[in-house]
Amino acid sequence: MTQANKNIFYFMMVLAMAGWGASWVNAKVLSSYIDEYQMMFLRNFFTIITLAPILVITRKYFYSNTKSLILAFIAAIVMIVYLKFYFLGVKFGTASLGGALVTTLIPINTFILMALFFGKKLQKKDIFALILGMFGVLTILNIWSFSIEQIFTEHNLYFLAASILWPIFTIISSKSTKTSPLVFSFYMYVFMTILLLIFFVEPTKMPYANFDWIFWANVLCVAVVSTTFATSIYFIGIEKLGTNEVSSFIFLVPFFAIVLSVIFLKEHISYSIILGTIMTLIAVKILNNIKIFKKKEKIA
Repeated sequence: MTQANKNIFYFMMVLAMAGWGASWVNAKVLSSYIDEYQMMFLRNFFTIITLAPILVITRKYFYSNTKSLILAFIAAIVMIVYLKFYFLGVKFGTASLGGALVTTLIPINTFILMALFFGKKLQKKDIFALILGMFGVLTILNIWSFSIEQIFTEHNLYFLAASILWPIFTIISSKSTKTSPLVFSFYMYVFMTILLLIFFVEPTKMPYANFDWIFWANVLCVAVVSTTFATSIYFIGIEKLGTNEVSSFIFLVPFFAIVLSVIFLKEHISYSIILGTIMTLIAVKILNNIKIFKKKEKIA
C-alpha cells in the first residue's frame, strides 16, 4: 500500500471510529422511540442488506464452515445480551459515560479474561496497567464521591456488564480462524435477527407512526455507518495495515463518544469522566503494546 493510499485509509479509519463513537448517541436518541429488541432488529436489518454487497465487492462472498457457523450462533446470543445492556445503560444513563466507560474497559477486561482462562502471562508492566486502569474506571464512576447511590446506579451496572460481555464475544469470534471476520459478522447478524423474530420482536406491531426523520437518521447511522461501514473498514484495516497499527485508532472512540454527546445531546461532561478516560486509555496502550507514534526509519 502506497503512502497516499495509507493516508486515505487512515482518514477512513478516523471516520470509522467516529461512527463507533456516534453509536452511543444514536442509541440514546432511539431509546425514546423503541425498546432494545426493536433497535437490534432494525439495526440488523439494515446492516445485513448493506453488508452483503460489501462481501461480494471484497470477494469474501459467503464462504464459511460448520464450526464458524456454530460459533456465529453462540456469538449472536452473547451479542443480543450485550446490546441489551448497552441500550439500557444509555437509556437510563448518558451516552458520554457509556462511550467512555465501556469502550475503555473492554480491552482491559479482555486482557484479564485471557490471563485468567487462557494462560496469558502477566508482566510487571501489565500489573501496573491493570492497577492504573482500575483507578481510571473508579474515577469514571466517580467513586471518590463516596456515594453508594451514585456509584451503583442502574446504568453503571448495565455498562459494567456490557464491558464484560464484549470480551466474551471477542474470544468466541477469535475461535473462528478459517472464516473472514466480515463473513462471520454477517452470519452472526442473520442469526441474531432470526432469534429476535422468534422470541422478542413482532415487526407488524412496531410504532411506525411515531418514526420521524430523526428516528430513521439514527437507525441508518447506527446500522450503516457504525456497523457496516466502521466494522468493514476496521477488519480491512487489520488485513492491510496489521492489528497493532489499527488498534491505535480505538483510542478515538471514547473521544468521539464524549464530543458527539456534548454536541448533539447537550450532555454535561464531568472532570472525573475525562480524567478516568485518559487513565484507562493509557492502561490500554500499555497492556496491548500499542505504538501511537512510530519512529521514522533512518536513511543510510
